[in-house]
Amino acid sequence: MSGHSKWSTIKHKKAAQDAKRGKEFTKLIKEITVAARLGGGDPEANPRLRAAVASAKAANMPKNNIERAIKKGTGELEGVSYEEVTYEGYGPGGVALLVETITDNRQRTVADVRYILSKRGGNLGEPGSVAWIFEKKGLIVVEKDKVDEETLMNVALEAGADDLQEQETEWEVITAPDAFDQVKAGLEEHDIPVASAEVTMVPSSTVEVDDEQKAAQLLRLMEALEENDDVQHVYANFDIPDHILEKVA
Repeated sequence: MSGHSKWSTIKHKKAAQDAKRGKEFTKLIKEITVAARLGGGDPEANPRLRAAVASAKAANMPKNNIERAIKKGTGELEGVSYEEVTYEGYGPGGVALLVETITDNRQRTVADVRYILSKRGGNLGEPGSVAWIFEKKGLIVVEKDKVDEETLMNVALEAGADDLQEQETEWEVITAPDAFDQVKAGLEEHDIPVASAEVTMVPSSTVEVDDEQKAAQLLRLMEALEENDDVQHVYANFDIPDHILEKVA
């Protein structure tokens, strides 16, 4: 699990420095549109839409853009017809990859994903080849130097967390998906800084990547996949030791 939380933290730090706002907005608009289509246009009654709107606000997306995306999803405004497609595959070192996309053209998207994987030492797998490794969970990462274990454990468990796991430089607070919002709010109420927080796909087992070259290749692959306009999320079960991660990240 530590490998995934590290990638999540890398992504959040990168997003904070990322000037390519247009690309970020495109992905968020797709997510809002699909969430509204599947669960309705009221964020209070639609947890997925609520999370998408919160992400859009955190990225400083204008309110009009958010409202327009919701209306396109509910059919009040005409818009592109999107569908969700998940691809499974492998990266360098046999790392399992789960690639979630939202697309208006399946043929384009699968060709793009296959090309990115093959160019960077990976390959596309058959449906079901790696999905069984992952389970949907809330994952909240807190840096160790921000809070002591006892305080974090008491607050997190009282708020409804399932588990607290220790990694080299951070704590991982694990929650059921439907308890994620209340646990995150509980930490914030106690002024516990959150490094990253998301409902994500958490691997049940990890593959250690202790070769610097393979680790660099793997991170380049992850980034290339997430740079694709149709790709919403990439999940992996790698575990890169901190001393190697610091060199290549």
